[in-house]
Amino acid sequence: MRLFELLRDIRVMIGYLKNYIKESPFVSFRPHALLRFIFDKSKAVIIFFILLGTSRLDAEEYKRIISLGPGITEGIFLLKAQERLVGVTTYCIRPPEAQKKEKVGSVIEVNLEKVFSLSPDLVLATSLTDRRVIERLRKLKIKVEEFALARDFRELSNNFLRLGRLLGKEKEALAIVTRAKEEISSIRKSIKDLPPKKVFIQVGSKPLFTMTGDTFVNDLIELAGGVNIARDSKIGLWSREMVVNIDPDVILITTMGVDAEAEIKEWSRFKNLKAVREGRIYTIDSYMIGSPTPLSFVETLRELTRILHEKN
Repeated sequence: MRLFELLRDIRVMIGYLKNYIKESPFVSFRPHALLRFIFDKSKAVIIFFILLGTSRLDAEEYKRIISLGPGITEGIFLLKAQERLVGVTTYCIRPPEAQKKEKVGSVIEVNLEKVFSLSPDLVLATSLTDRRVIERLRKLKIKVEEFALARDFRELSNNFLRLGRLLGKEKEALAIVTRAKEEISSIRKSIKDLPPKKVFIQVGSKPLFTMTGDTFVNDLIELAGGVNIARDSKIGLWSREMVVNIDPDVILITTMGVDAEAEIKEWSRFKNLKAVREGRIYTIDSYMIGSPTPLSFVETLRELTRILHEKN
């Protein structure tokens, strides 16, 4: 890459500098002092990319990528880098075009033989990926980047920005995150004067399971003007009696692994529940709250906001 192209990209990369200061070995430096150091003399460009750890040139070298997470796959398509995606999991169904890619296993179990046959130069794993698979790939000198499961929109955005860097799509990723933040702000303003709704979200039935406060689903509920009744729980294992005692305004039932119609019928037995009396039991597509990108997070937030406040 020519020097003038690198200089052009510096302007974009400055926007990410603050995100890396905390992780940098130069953490004791003040940001403005670090910038002066970076741009000192003729070594500016080289030092800048060393500090960031990933250059645009390196990112453009990844031509054969395997994604082991649905959210990662959807993010790659969103960043229009799908031509470099050679393998995905069986859970990677969004967008529909992702289903045409070669399958290398599930989110947890990975077929190493299939991975090797695709000759990847980059594998994007998640915290759910089998550790033995990751270690084996690294021993074989295949680059693996791990993404932790996001617990809120901030972490989700940071993961997406990191994906953008790996793909050489920094500007595109930043634009998408900025747009998502603006839309979230707009949604929040539209409901700021509405009373909060107590919400119970069901993601499993046998046993009854919900999402606690350390998940981005909780973030979704709160941003939508709701109060997750399981927010302070240490585990997601609940009972129907616990739900009845708190008496939520709204009950949400996800579709993955749950017979939603049967669950609605089961909840309907509790005639004293406010959500039952007012007909406020809803089903929600599990993929909407599964592994979102910043934009699909906003789509889900908009739908959840509509559900919680449609009767206001």
